[in-house]
Amino acid sequence: MEEMRNRIEKMFGQTTGWIYDNRLKALFGLFLFVAVILSNLPKLTIDTSTEGFLHADDPALVDYYDFRQQFGRDEMILVAIKPPDLFNVKFLQKLKSLHNEFENNVPYLDDITSMVNARNTLGKESELIVEDLLENFPETEEDLKSLRKKVMSNPFYKNLLVSEDGAFTTIVIKTHGFADETESTEDALEGFEEEESPGPPPKGDRSRPSLTDTQNNAVVDAVREIAKKYDTADFMITIAGSPVVTRTLKASMMSDMRKFMVMAILIISLLLFITFRRVSAVVFSLAIVILSVLSTIGLMAAFGVPIKLPTQIIPSFLMAVCVGDAVHILAIFYYRIENGENKRDAIIWTVEHSGIAILMTSVTTAAGLGSFSTAEVAPIADLGMFAAFGVMLGFIYTVVLLPALISLFPVEKGTKDHHRERSSTLDRLLIGVADISTTYAKSVVAIFLVILVIAGAFASTVYFSHNPLVWFPEDSEIRIATERIDKNMKGSTTLEVIIDTGKENGLYDPAILKKIDGLAVELTGAQIGKVLVGKTIAITDILKETNRALNENRPEYYKTPDNRKLIAQEFLLFENSGSDDMEDFSDSQFTKARFTIKTGWLDAIVYGKFMTHIESRFREVFGQEAKISATGLIALLGRTLSAAIHSAAKSYVIAGFVITVMMMLLVGSVRMGAIAMIPNFFPIIFIIGIMGLKGTPLDMFTMLIGSIAIGMAVDDTVHFMHNFRKYFAKTGNVATAVRETLLTTGRAMIVTTIVLSSGFFIFMFATMKNLFNFGLLTGITIICALLADFFLAPALMKLVYHKDD
Repeated sequence: MEEMRNRIEKMFGQTTGWIYDNRLKALFGLFLFVAVILSNLPKLTIDTSTEGFLHADDPALVDYYDFRQQFGRDEMILVAIKPPDLFNVKFLQKLKSLHNEFENNVPYLDDITSMVNARNTLGKESELIVEDLLENFPETEEDLKSLRKKVMSNPFYKNLLVSEDGAFTTIVIKTHGFADETESTEDALEGFEEEESPGPPPKGDRSRPSLTDTQNNAVVDAVREIAKKYDTADFMITIAGSPVVTRTLKASMMSDMRKFMVMAILIISLLLFITFRRVSAVVFSLAIVILSVLSTIGLMAAFGVPIKLPTQIIPSFLMAVCVGDAVHILAIFYYRIENGENKRDAIIWTVEHSGIAILMTSVTTAAGLGSFSTAEVAPIADLGMFAAFGVMLGFIYTVVLLPALISLFPVEKGTKDHHRERSSTLDRLLIGVADISTTYAKSVVAIFLVILVIAGAFASTVYFSHNPLVWFPEDSEIRIATERIDKNMKGSTTLEVIIDTGKENGLYDPAILKKIDGLAVELTGAQIGKVLVGKTIAITDILKETNRALNENRPEYYKTPDNRKLIAQEFLLFENSGSDDMEDFSDSQFTKARFTIKTGWLDAIVYGKFMTHIESRFREVFGQEAKISATGLIALLGRTLSAAIHSAAKSYVIAGFVITVMMMLLVGSVRMGAIAMIPNFFPIIFIIGIMGLKGTPLDMFTMLIGSIAIGMAVDDTVHFMHNFRKYFAKTGNVATAVRETLLTTGRAMIVTTIVLSSGFFIFMFATMKNLFNFGLLTGITIICALLADFFLAPALMKLVYHKDD
């Protein structure tokens, strides 16, 4: 093992010498490599959609895609309006004007529904008429009273278009589910030849592109711009719905990414200059980290992987992480330069001495990140894969670009006196740490053990969460709007249940329809756990309206008929009335029925139990008569959380195992490798304990901390163990070996910890709470890792080697 290590070190030295002597060739080759990768940057896309959290072949997403193929998009924009009086001519005229402007100017519009064009089903002389609610616009007080009575007594309008107390009304905007639906259909009726219908697409067919983020943004922006013109004290407008949440998430993400990049560059530059007092250190390091970031983003673009909410941290993360390799090289390089060595010998010796260590730290960090590459949550898998690539690219750029730049540009020389003056205080601190950790080894280990036990107790109280809405500040417009609509309209999101009878015209069966209607009555207004069902919408609403209309509009006939032929006849009459509402609730063969359950926007952990109850209840009612499946936004949120929980557990195990094996290989001993990992597991348990104490949940971001932290925390341990073994072999004394280790590599460990933790503390300036928590907790974890390596690792070495000391 030792012979192999020596060979690798020699290889690093020889390669560095060649790069130094052939700097232009090395730089040209690197330039071509980088240019090829960066040429893909224009292809980069952004995806903040809910479905973007899952892989394309995830069963939940396949079912959701099939649902959208059949019934269109379930995500809606809700525009709620609160006037002094809902049934006022002036208000209704303004509502109609707003409705028409939305209809004429909002792009990618599939459907728009409000009191203006709400379905009004009635019978006149045995004729079924389905017209717009305000087709005959009210003019007199009598007309307004009649309208009020009609609206407030219609169960279909309640909590969909009008609040229970009549204080709010909504305009429901539904966009196309697919980008190809937005194309012009002006020539759709050209010619008279009929073609055989191709039939429904195969299950899971993803050939039709969904609306892009840019298209969704255009819809939301148009709605907001139009609404702004009408929003007054007597016409108060509130806009919510998942497309608006998605748009707001993207705006926050883009703003935060720009802010983080600028802050990361400034902070890294400042810290590097304070540490090294050289412009060259800043320039060389920034060149490496910026190339690493751009190359990683370029790789994502090349593979068609969009930037998503979790992967937005990649640029700032890589800037903080990749600078670590450069810091370790530059710290030793400048030290040797200050002692009079020439540039060539100094950089060759430095890379030869530290090459293995920074390679191992890069590999362990990449391994920690790579543990996410098999995650069931798509952006987490993307983060694991491409951030790991980025870390390894950072290593390559460090060992190739740094020697070439040092060879090409002049390096400012310091003085020994200046170096000693700046180092004396730090030296005394490091010597003190070494003495305490080795002199009081048992006490140090005992203190860490007590902290570990306490943290473990609090860690057991941590819970999982996935609720994008609460990522926003409490006073954010979208959060206030969503909560207001949830309160007054009893929900802003839906669970979709598909009832598949498995046979053509299966929905003509009176027994099936009565069961659907019974469930609608049972669930409407029901409190299931923490979920309140605000409204249900089903095909039976259309049937009951039609049945009542064909029976002289008498209220007692607002029910489903008992006769199969009569049901078929009433469905046919409704379809021939000119309304296309039937296609929203059934397929053309009357095989499948859509059952929409409207609820408030809640945490996905709550939705899991709710979905289980709903599916169980539907299966209990229908038995073998129909196949039941649940989909929609709520189903996607629930699946995302369950996938995240499973992925987090798996990634923690993978990261811990792989990195432990690597540590064993590095130190050449299973026993010592296992002991060396103790300081790396401590900060993870400690920070999860802090989360339990603060009540901070494990969400899509905070659950990344463990695997990321262990990958980075082990970096300092690798450097510590690498140098400790050398000095212990030379001196045979643990205290001396620890002291020499901290006096050499300890400085770089402090600098990298400051840079890394600062890089994550940047996220505390995010507009979203989840990023704030992620940055704060990861930064603290990195600092805890340094403390564990400064105190716990030396103490453990003292206890292990006390017989040889």
